[in-house]
Amino acid sequence: MIQLLILIPVIGSLLLLPIKEISINSKNQIRNIALITSLINFFVSIILWINFDSSTNQIQFVYEYNQLSFCHFNLGIDGISLYYVLLTTFLTPIALLSNYKNITENVKIFVISFLILESLQICLFTVLDLFLFYIFFESILPILFVIIIVYGSGQARIRSAYLFFLYTFAGSLFMLLAILQIYSYIGSTDFQLISLYEISLENQKILFLAFLLAFAIKTPLWPFTGWLYRAHADSPLAGSILLAGTVLKFATYGYIRVLLNILPDACNYFGPLLQTIAIVTLIYASLATIIQGDTKVLIAYSSIAHMAVVILGLFSNNIQGIEGAILLSLAHGFVSPALFICVGGVIYDRTGTRIISYIRGLVTYMPVFTILFFIFTLCNSGIPLSLNFLGEQLSLIGIWERSPTISALGATGIVFSGCYSIYLYNRISYGAYSPHLKPYKDVSRRELILLITLLIPTIILGIYPNIVLDALHSSVTGLLYESL
Repeated sequence: MIQLLILIPVIGSLLLLPIKEISINSKNQIRNIALITSLINFFVSIILWINFDSSTNQIQFVYEYNQLSFCHFNLGIDGISLYYVLLTTFLTPIALLSNYKNITENVKIFVISFLILESLQICLFTVLDLFLFYIFFESILPILFVIIIVYGSGQARIRSAYLFFLYTFAGSLFMLLAILQIYSYIGSTDFQLISLYEISLENQKILFLAFLLAFAIKTPLWPFTGWLYRAHADSPLAGSILLAGTVLKFATYGYIRVLLNILPDACNYFGPLLQTIAIVTLIYASLATIIQGDTKVLIAYSSIAHMAVVILGLFSNNIQGIEGAILLSLAHGFVSPALFICVGGVIYDRTGTRIISYIRGLVTYMPVFTILFFIFTLCNSGIPLSLNFLGEQLSLIGIWERSPTISALGATGIVFSGCYSIYLYNRISYGAYSPHLKPYKDVSRRELILLITLLIPTIILGIYPNIVLDALHSSVTGLLYESL
């Protein structure tokens, strides 16, 4: 089943290769094949979810390929990786559909890039070998680098692409050194074998810092936040959706699968340091968000603040906090792409600008869009009945058991998110209609489908979180108590 999820986008890419972009019809054919391929993969992932046994924390749907001498290609899914796979297959067709009409040149390369990205991301979330985890962790870099340079819209997109590539690649070199050191200790990079091996606290500390640098850049945590808002601002809309929706979850998954699982003593030792860095990141990103004048940059900075709360939950060392962090990362994977579609898709496609001071009074001509934008703004602020609310509350409740002071400081993020989210919404939606703008049409059918598709899981999972939590309980409990 897992190998099918990985192969379907590859097969779709191979089907696209013979097609030549000689007319509008052929370009539409390319887009349609890519979209249908990604939808098929999503339905296969739903079947995998239905057949998943949530009563155990064992790895399921295991697939092994042992013909490679240098690594053990071993795939499998537990309750944690399951939802990141679902998030990946869910967001890929949304990303393709978001730029369905905007990309008119090199369409085939564009859609093939996103199909390959889907396969690589599924590999990352399902691989059970630490060395292959590193390979797939890095594999998306060259593809996103090219996407930002070739299809990005910003004047500084080359600089943004290089910052994204160099920041994440440089940090990951330390992760590679740590993996090689683990291999020298144990003679294997298999996750399950490593988790059974006793690593001394002193060695855990060194390994932890090496992995932390790679994951902190990808999260990102302060002071490694400089690449994210530039990458978002200068990438195409589909790139921003994947960056916010799944790429930022690489670090979240890495914290769970590598640090909490393999280096639990070091996680306990460095817990206060991580919590302090997360609070600094939260306050810094929130204050930076409030003063932004670019809509995409504002949403990008808000992502940094939300991921800081995820870190607080992950390093709370209890079930509520870890499950809350996973819920919040999933909620961010729905709401942040929706906000990027609102500001970088609907508004930017019509006005040609992302400067907040030039946009005002959109409710005059775009009432349906204003309602949807308002709902996602409230979700981003953590309003009850949204998945964001549950994720933030569980994360903060979890960290409260470790440190009430850190929890109270983390709760300021809720106030800050209300400030910058409502400010953005109010500034561009109400007031006298801007003299710089012409009358614009409301959301199209395609845009409405995209936003409603992202809204449905945000609200349903916010009301019925046990849909996710039932499968998480066993895996998180096993992770927490088997690592002690």
